[in-house]
Amino acid sequence: MDTVKPKILYEDNHILVAIKPPNLPSQADESGDMDMLSLCREHLRTSRGKPGQAYIGLVHRLDRPAGGLMAFACTSKAATRLSAQFAEKSAGREYLAVVRGKIPEGTHIHWLADRNGMVRAVPEGTKAAKRAELAIEILQEKDDLTLVRVTLKTGRKHQIRAQCAALGHPLWGDQRYAFGLSKPGEQLALWGYRLQLVHPTMGEAMEWEQNPEGGVWGKFEIC
Repeated sequence: MDTVKPKILYEDNHILVAIKPPNLPSQADESGDMDMLSLCREHLRTSRGKPGQAYIGLVHRLDRPAGGLMAFACTSKAATRLSAQFAEKSAGREYLAVVRGKIPEGTHIHWLADRNGMVRAVPEGTKAAKRAELAIEILQEKDDLTLVRVTLKTGRKHQIRAQCAALGHPLWGDQRYAFGLSKPGEQLALWGYRLQLVHPTMGEAMEWEQNPEGGVWGKFEIC
């Protein structure tokens, strides 16, 4: 097992909240690389002295190149209840992103279609296209970059990256949707910084925040 240890912000018998580093898969994929779910499972196994594989449930995801807050379920009951919150959008997630240029604020709606792993904005009515809605708030501008807060109204694959690209303002460091603007090695500037949910057994509203550090984020005063 990989010796990397996840940064845990909260843990009890039912849930675990941790920070996913950029470029780490949320769960195991075809790459065979270490993933966040496995790291958190190993943390539970060793910290609680459980033999074999400790139970841990994935209830939402972050894109591999993105970083930020993730919640995991430590019991099957918690997994069912937390998954329902994320599916029903009663769990709140907000993101910070750095985009190129000055993106228009407000609510944006596109129809997105996945074509072999690439998500594109397409005309409404296109076969297999799904409605995508998000809200953008400008926080700071510097040079030709803009720091924004993004609130998802729907949960689609690569939604923030695809919609910002469709608006003509791709994310800094996006190697997939910036269409040649990003240089090799630039890190995607997308971070899940706020997470809100209701505890699956106690019924209490809970909230965590974690700001990104380093890289292009250092151009802005994030507080």
